[in-house]
Amino acid sequence: MKDQRPVVILIFIFLVSVILLAKLFTIQVLDDSFMKRAERNAIQRIVDHPYRGLVYDRTGKLMVFNNPIFDLMVVPKEFKVGDTTRFCQLFKISKEQLIEGYNAAKNYSRVKPSPLIKQISTTDFARIQDFLVDYPGLFIMTRSVRSYPTPTAAHALGYIGEISAGQLERDTLKYYSQGDYVGLSGLERYYENELRGKKGVKYKMVNVRGVDKGPFKDGEYDTASIAGKNITSTIDLDLQRYGEMLMNGKTGSVVAIEPKTGEILAMISAPFYDPNELTGAEFSKTYRRLNGDKAKPLFNRPIMAMYPPGSIFKIVQSLIGLQEGILTPNTTLSCNRSLVACHNHPNPVNLFGAIRNSCNPYYHQAYRMIINQGISSNTFKDTEIGLNAWREKVLKFGLGGSLGVDMFGEKGGDIPSSKLYDRIYGSGRWKYSTIYSLSIGQGEMQVTPLQMANLAAIFANKGYYYTPHLVKEIDGDPTLIPGKFQIRHDVGVDAHHFDLIQDAMAEALYGTANRAVIKDLVIAGKTGTAQNPHGEDHSVFIAFAPKDDPKIAIAVYVENAGWGGRAAASTASLMIEKYIKGEISRPALQEYVLAGNFN
Repeated sequence: MKDQRPVVILIFIFLVSVILLAKLFTIQVLDDSFMKRAERNAIQRIVDHPYRGLVYDRTGKLMVFNNPIFDLMVVPKEFKVGDTTRFCQLFKISKEQLIEGYNAAKNYSRVKPSPLIKQISTTDFARIQDFLVDYPGLFIMTRSVRSYPTPTAAHALGYIGEISAGQLERDTLKYYSQGDYVGLSGLERYYENELRGKKGVKYKMVNVRGVDKGPFKDGEYDTASIAGKNITSTIDLDLQRYGEMLMNGKTGSVVAIEPKTGEILAMISAPFYDPNELTGAEFSKTYRRLNGDKAKPLFNRPIMAMYPPGSIFKIVQSLIGLQEGILTPNTTLSCNRSLVACHNHPNPVNLFGAIRNSCNPYYHQAYRMIINQGISSNTFKDTEIGLNAWREKVLKFGLGGSLGVDMFGEKGGDIPSSKLYDRIYGSGRWKYSTIYSLSIGQGEMQVTPLQMANLAAIFANKGYYYTPHLVKEIDGDPTLIPGKFQIRHDVGVDAHHFDLIQDAMAEALYGTANRAVIKDLVIAGKTGTAQNPHGEDHSVFIAFAPKDDPKIAIAVYVENAGWGGRAAASTASLMIEKYIKGEISRPALQEYVLAGNFN
């Protein structure tokens, strides 16, 4: 056995040698792909970028689609240009731009492709494509930019832009590369993973002059891109356009919600901009201009602007008082103007009359009854206990924190607690006379227009809401939207208490908002005037309609427009009529709103 060992070793060496020789023969003789690769590393890896998903309105109207553009990619190690002047003339760039682009690409990688000229139009691509063969190291990558057939809903839809270095660092899955486009705001950002699709890869052979010689190994290693998922938004495009027409030239917000689902029918932030402006090669220039505009057209007011709710908050006070048994429909209080200013109306008033006539002194007294219940004999301590207990009830109405809409950047407003007043005045050194302005929705209280529209939906639904959202279906499937939008939130107030509130809100239109009255359509609404220390007060109005079977809940803020019964109520009433009836029967009111002379 011992004598056979050298023979076994020799046989093993012989077999390994045969295998290696066979492999070398295959590589060098039979398979010429490696020879071609050796010519100049002539296999190019081309990323096939997918089309982003389309966006439709709730009725199927197209809101966002894709337009093809072309990036001129460069591989610095392979790039050669003889006549720089001719090159710059052909590709319509300056010598400085060429040098800057090449250096940026080289700093990124000498062997990996990166953009030299971005977002070339279809027309320019047709003009230059025949010249690419003259410049090794250059090739075209097809991408797409967003386009908007109806230039509306810019803040809701959002925009896409080139990924930043910081975003690339946070991309733990390594999906993105330098030069990729991502959603930067609105739905584009929130639903980036759904809209972006899946990249594909193609490998192609090129000769020493960069001429395309076809796919490597007949496309054996290629993978096709998969387009992003289409989204059906909750937006009603016709209502959105009409609302933007009414708010043109003004500053403020309009948010309309379908109460039974939480679906946002319209979200208007004024001033607004044409979303087509933030696409294409002029993106950076246009963004700088919009961002520097003193009117702040990029500021998303429905979810970011915060105001005092004003008299609208009286309805929340009424419901808390009713639920706690502190108020009843027959609770009658005098309109004592020595407590706080008010306007002329019958005196005294019960709860129905207080809502209908928006009586400030009534709520000054009612709020004190809610706060100071005699739990402690120390009035300072009693106020602290009462305020914190009241605040917990208010938070259930979706106030004092972000609602969770499918947009980034939502503010939560503020419902003050005892901690705020302890910081300002010191513990045990403040009482009801310090905080009474909260009774009528003023003082340290802050809400967003989205929260006020949601409040209108709560009144319409008699005590519950669904988190407001902007997407109805993903790829035609409503179950693919985030589950949190299908959870019902109850506010902790018995439904029967809302009967009086709804009736009083319907009557309120004849008291403080008679412009909002629509023939044959019962609207329940409430005006408000949000105090503004920097100028004219803000006009505020919330409503829902029809009262007995609500289809729409709405909140309107018009900044510096004064009394809520004018600008805000008129705008809301027109939008309600447009949505429910499909047409406007009051052209004079429409002209009044368009003119914008409210003071």
